[in-house]
Amino acid sequence: MTTIPKLIRLTPDVALEPFPLFPETEILAGARDSNGKILFHDSTLGVTVGVWESEANLGRWMHWPVDEFMVIVAGEVVIVEEDRETVVQAGESFFIPKGRRCIWNQSGYARKYMLMVDDGTNPVASLPVVKVDPDASLTVAPPLPAEILLSAAPVQQDCTLFRNQAGCLTGGVWESTAYSRRLIDFPRHEMMHLLDGSMTLTDGNGDSQTIVAGETIFLPMGTPNAWVSSGTVRKVYCSVQPE
Repeated sequence: MTTIPKLIRLTPDVALEPFPLFPETEILAGARDSNGKILFHDSTLGVTVGVWESEANLGRWMHWPVDEFMVIVAGEVVIVEEDRETVVQAGESFFIPKGRRCIWNQSGYARKYMLMVDDGTNPVASLPVVKVDPDASLTVAPPLPAEILLSAAPVQQDCTLFRNQAGCLTGGVWESTAYSRRLIDFPRHEMMHLLDGSMTLTDGNGDSQTIVAGETIFLPMGTPNAWVSSGTVRKVYCSVQPE
């Protein structure tokens, strides 16, 4: 029997479980323990989605083991690279590329949503950490296929801010005027963090979820869903699909 994937809403109050201790080679001082919850895993594409939290700690230099997109839900983290530091606070999001030499520091408690990709490849050269600029300048995106629309065609714009070396993960900022579309099987894995506006997604069973600014949802590839938005929607996105 085939399991149909479902919409996964990420919430800050999800119950977490103890994760394995960080090795001493990664933690200089502070907490080595953390809690988390894996909400989705695709072993074929190496995609993992979940929630994680930890108390204050100072890291050591390490090469980041996966391509990872993160939305900080609470607290603040500082990513140290050899040539700069990136501060990420609650409500902000960023990408750490696989293989990047960096240090993870947090002066207090922090919680995050995460989408990780480990496709088994080794990066040829390490890309830098990318913090998402919610006000990034956008350019016009390709139109939606007319056959899936239930409304007038929207004006859509986007800006790709990150692409991993394998080419399977992309992320950035996207915006659209109001529109509605038919139920489709979603063609990729995508985490969406809304910056402005709201939209309602309805699954194949007729169950609807309305997502508003500041909230996050994950759509597994193949998830049946319909979209309705009554005003302009702007989001940060992280998408994964086979080449």
